[in-house]
Amino acid sequence: MRKIKYKKGRKLQHTSLEYTGIHKDHESEMQLFVYDDADVIEYEKFTVFALNTCINYTKNNWLNIHGLNNLDLIKTIGTHFKLDDFLLADILNTTKRTKLEEQQDVLFFNIKSLLPSEYSDGLKVEQLSFILKDGILISFQEKRSDFFTHIRERLRMHAGIVRTKKVDYLLYLLLDAVMENFYITIEDEEENIEELIDLTKKGADPVILEKIENHRDNFNFLKRSIIPLRDSLYYLKTIKDDDTNSLIQKETFNFFIRLHQKSLELLEQIDSDMSSLESASNFYFSEQSRKMNEIMKTLTIISAIFIPLTFIVGVYGMNFEYMPELQERNGYFMVMGGMFLLVIALIIYFKKRRWF
Repeated sequence: MRKIKYKKGRKLQHTSLEYTGIHKDHESEMQLFVYDDADVIEYEKFTVFALNTCINYTKNNWLNIHGLNNLDLIKTIGTHFKLDDFLLADILNTTKRTKLEEQQDVLFFNIKSLLPSEYSDGLKVEQLSFILKDGILISFQEKRSDFFTHIRERLRMHAGIVRTKKVDYLLYLLLDAVMENFYITIEDEEENIEELIDLTKKGADPVILEKIENHRDNFNFLKRSIIPLRDSLYYLKTIKDDDTNSLIQKETFNFFIRLHQKSLELLEQIDSDMSSLESASNFYFSEQSRKMNEIMKTLTIISAIFIPLTFIVGVYGMNFEYMPELQERNGYFMVMGGMFLLVIALIIYFKKRRWF
């Protein structure tokens, strides 16, 4: 599983085409939807040789690519759609932050998809990239996943308004589907926080603190992923105000504004959850301090009981020749009895003072 941080890795040139992700065993596949309000045509196992014959620019086209390890395929796609190497390098470099880039006839968007891991406290990370051009949307996924299954069904069944809109609305739906993964991840983390709070109330196991730190890392990574997404969506909002982009229809901007509001809600929720996690951490240390104080109190009481006994033993352990008590026939039993009564008296005194 990928480490929960933006990996530095080795530095690549801005135009160096090399896939830096971890899903290198996934074969690259393509899928094409050509649709409008009247009908939809779906091409499975689509190949680059059919680009000229199957793409219909009088309709809407969605080309979805699974797997990024086939560099020849990515280069061919870039050449066919006249994408510069900078965009292709950003698609292949999965260590990049979420970003939005606007060119003359292209809108480029990449985003991190985060989901809970089934086998650890970490997160599963996948980068998705989108190229929006006039009449076509190209999406790049590191591996085949079910993020967009419901969108494909809406296209097939003519559900909703997706087939009546341009591909900019489809981009909104895809981004919205990825953002839903953030909600799933945050909800899972919140359940983990509740479990950790319950565990801290039962004991101060060091494993609990390790889990708290792991989930804190998860929230920090979520935050680092959502903040640039928020900034990118805000930039789209400014594009609407400036009315400078023709790739996004005016009526579609309102949907992207909704995504911006979602990103703000996600960040607010993360801040709230991190406060809860901080409370769990503070409760852990408080519980640990309380237990330490209990131990120290017990040791202090035991020491207080044995100090006078040690004094008595020390006195009668001195090697003076004339010690009257040593000549007593029952001297030993008298001293032991006195020591026993002294212990009982100290215990009663401590009990009355409620020291234990």
